[in-house]
Order: sequence, then C-alpha cells, then structure tokens
Amino acid sequence: MSDMPPYDGPFLEDLCPPERFASEAELDQYLSTPSRRLVQDLDTTEGDLMILGAGGKMGPTLARLARNALPSGRKVIAVARFSDPALRKDLERFGIETMVCDLLDRAALARLPMAPNIIFMAGHKFGAGQETALTWAMNSHVPALVGENFPQSRIVAFSTACVYPFVPVNGPGATEDSPLAPPGEYANSCVGRERLLQYFSQRHQSPGRLFRLSYAIDLRYGVLADVATKVWTDQPVDVTMGHVNVIWQGDANAQALRCLAHTTVPTSALNVSGPETLSIRYLAEEFGRRFDRPVRLTGTEAPTAWLVNTGQAEKLFGYPHIPISRLLDWTSDWIRREQRLYGKPTKFESRDGQY
Repeated sequence: MSDMPPYDGPFLEDLCPPERFASEAELDQYLSTPSRRLVQDLDTTEGDLMILGAGGKMGPTLARLARNALPSGRKVIAVARFSDPALRKDLERFGIETMVCDLLDRAALARLPMAPNIIFMAGHKFGAGQETALTWAMNSHVPALVGENFPQSRIVAFSTACVYPFVPVNGPGATEDSPLAPPGEYANSCVGRERLLQYFSQRHQSPGRLFRLSYAIDLRYGVLADVATKVWTDQPVDVTMGHVNVIWQGDANAQALRCLAHTTVPTSALNVSGPETLSIRYLAEEFGRRFDRPVRLTGTEAPTAWLVNTGQAEKLFGYPHIPISRLLDWTSDWIRREQRLYGKPTKFESRDGQY
C-alpha cells in the first residue's frame, strides 16, 4: 500500500455540483469526495474498515470515499478476487490496502483480519437464472460464513429492494416491515442472505444493518444510462416495469458508510434510494427532449413495481445530495458524448425475477 497523507481536499458541502464530468477520473474523484456528516459519523466508530466484495461496480469508489473520510491511522482494506490486477493497483495508489480472497473458501475467509467494521458487498445477480446453485452459494452461504467468522464486527450488508413483492405504483412503497415474498430465485436467495445475517447477528449480539438498495446511478451504468442509451440509439424503451426509485451512487455509498454509526442489535433493514417514484415513460421523454430525438416506447405500464419507502433513511441521513434533475443532466451529457459504459445493463424491465 502507498503511504498516503491525510485527506486535505474539499468537502462535498463546499462544492457546487459540476455541470458535467469531462472524464472518468473527474467522475470518480467526485464520487470519492466525503461530506462532513460522513466524517462525523465515522468518527463515532472505532477501528479499521474492511470491504468484502470490493471489486464490483460500487466497491472501488466506496473504498476511495472511505479512505478520504477516515483518519489516516485507520486502515481501509478492500477484499475481492481481483481478476483485474489494474483495479487492485489503482486502489493501492489511493492508500487502500488490498487482499485477494475467494469468499467461498472458508479457510481463506478465516485468514482475513478481524476488522471491527465491515461493508459486505459480495453477491451474484446476473446469470442467476442459469447458475442457480452459485447464486444461492454467493447470496446465502457466503453471508452465513461472514456472519459466523466475524462475530464482533459491525456488518453493513448490501441487500436489494428485490426482496419485496411488487407494490402499487400509486402507493407509498414497501417499508422495512413489509413481508418478503419476491419472485425469482435471485430475489429469494437475497432473502436468504438477510435471514442468515440476522441469525448470526442475533446469536452473537453483533450490530449491523441490511442495506436494501434500489438502483444506484453511476453515469457508466444504471437505469438512467439504460434508458438514455436506448433513446440515443433509437431503440424501443419497455415501459411495462413502468416505475423505479434511483439514487446517485455517491449518496448510496455515503449512506452505506454512515450506517456503520447507525447499526442495531440484532441487525435490521434500511431502505435506501431516492424518495421519488419515477416513471420510465417520463425518463425516456426527458432524454428524448434533451437529445432532440424521437422516443419509441413499447409495452403498457403495470400497476405494480419494485418500489420502496425511504422514510427511515431520510430521518437518518436527510435528502440525497444529488437530485434527479441533476442526474438527468449528467446522464444526458455522458451519453451524448458517447463516454465509456460498463456494458452491464440493470435489466430493470424484468418482472419475473430472471436476470
């Protein structure tokens, strides 16, 4: 790991959101800028932070955000398979320790440090319908191993709004107390993740949170990028799954880290997303207006969708820093300039739970 000086950059509250991002480096730097509230919350916790499954879409910027928000004397340890060596090198360049680990390997998991604070991000979604055994192993077995192996750690575990059944689009959204009866093996394996983490949290009286996230937005992927790309390339936009919640990835990562200061014993769920119920038809038409291009729609909006009520998160963290209007502007500019995309569509259109 490189020796890094303490963060001396600006805080998020001191910056006006930019009109655009000229490059991925600028985008990642902004995503990694901490707020004072994040720093204050992390100051109430003690010890190092370990991120399990740090190699996904959100993990690298969450790791950088944590490194900038924590004092230099507290380690940030990113754990993943690191099939891309460049990612590991990049994280280390920003003062983040890295460790290679297959989380399905019980012995390898036991060799990890007993960090007091853990963000658990590992999981398997896309291709879940074809690899059902792997899906259940990653989404249910691995969380059990983690809960068993780290009995004294605070564990904030990424989950999903897919654990809920569909709810009416004209209602308040599913609350944390709503029954869990989702469609599809992926979503049910995520219920398994939560139940096993709850079991070990209760057994060990260890604090935690189940971070039920609904559609984080990074300009390189996400529901907005999916819809905007279809409008830009004159592809039809399916509006059957007609409504969604979304949140800027920077806000989602910050709330995940702040959850370390707002854990419960035993662990409990928290819905995280933007508070608005957004119409896919509206989003497509907004991108069409910004691109000055016609919009082709297909399907008819269903009366239900995966929607969450974020009232509890808003009480803890306030309104997300970046509003939907800014996300639409940023996404439009990114797609218009044909900047890099991850090529990982969200498949938000799916109503049968198959990915």
